[in-house]
Amino acid sequence: MILVDTSVWVDYFNGAESPQTDLLDSSIVEGSVAIGDLIFLEILQGIRSDKEYRQTKQSLLTLDQHEMFGRKMAGKCADNYRALRKKGIAIRKTADIIIATFCIENDLPLLFLDRDFIPFVEHLGLEPALRET
Repeated sequence: MILVDTSVWVDYFNGAESPQTDLLDSSIVEGSVAIGDLIFLEILQGIRSDKEYRQTKQSLLTLDQHEMFGRKMAGKCADNYRALRKKGIAIRKTADIIIATFCIENDLPLLFLDRDFIPFVEHLGLEPALRET
């Protein structure tokens, strides 16, 4: 099972071809894609067309669903943010901290394009679903 970040979903829905979108496509066929509530929200809030919104929502609801945030996760996210900050690394988006921390805590590989996840891989043990060659 892999969790897929919004950045990959956006490219996938826009028809972009990359190793990430190829892996997402094959993982959907295999039934090994999970989605978090935060990612679900980010995807849906970016859709303008009502028809596309309904179709996308219905499709995403067929995936393995995860609630990503809560009281325990808030503390773990803060710990991870502070650990990276002490190394001089500032993560720009709180959503990325939540997504990365959720994956670390749940041993879920993350498929991503956003470079803000790299410090989580390099310093905190986030497992990338696709390794750069």
